[in-house]
Amino acid sequence: MLGHVVVSRDEIEAMVERLAGEISADIDGRPAVFIGVLKGCVYFFTDLTRRIDRPLEMDFIQVSSYGASTTSSGSVVLVKDITVDVRDRDVYLVEDIVDTGTTLTDVIRLIEARHPRSIQVVALLSKPSRRQVEVEVAFLGTEIEDLFVVGYGLDYGERYRNVPDIRVLETP
Repeated sequence: MLGHVVVSRDEIEAMVERLAGEISADIDGRPAVFIGVLKGCVYFFTDLTRRIDRPLEMDFIQVSSYGASTTSSGSVVLVKDITVDVRDRDVYLVEDIVDTGTTLTDVIRLIEARHPRSIQVVALLSKPSRRQVEVEVAFLGTEIEDLFVVGYGLDYGERYRNVPDIRVLETP
């Protein structure tokens, strides 16, 4: 069921290290809050924040739009909201993959309603060919083709998140 490797664990590690350096430089002493979009971000979020050499706070938000399908339903349901106060703070919204942009746009709106100073998207992967809503990704690991991928937090029906590299999911 698992196909070829799209992004190897060595490539992931290099991307995380690069992004952590870029974000550490960007923070520059301002109060930063890292919000991870669960569940897919969990490995990326953990690896990334451990490498940020600036003070930070962390929280998580969870939304659902896929279920056990390989395509988004287009309907986003809030499962877990943030509890940290983001007012007048710089928010780094950490996402595993930006696909159509619709889910991430809804998450950004939810956080904007709390009046942060800024929101910057940090994404490990992006599929620009699938974009339906433009989303600015301030810090990006890499772009990939329009493939359904799993591993390193990405799943299919809650399976394959623990695969250490990112692989194509062959048609189930």
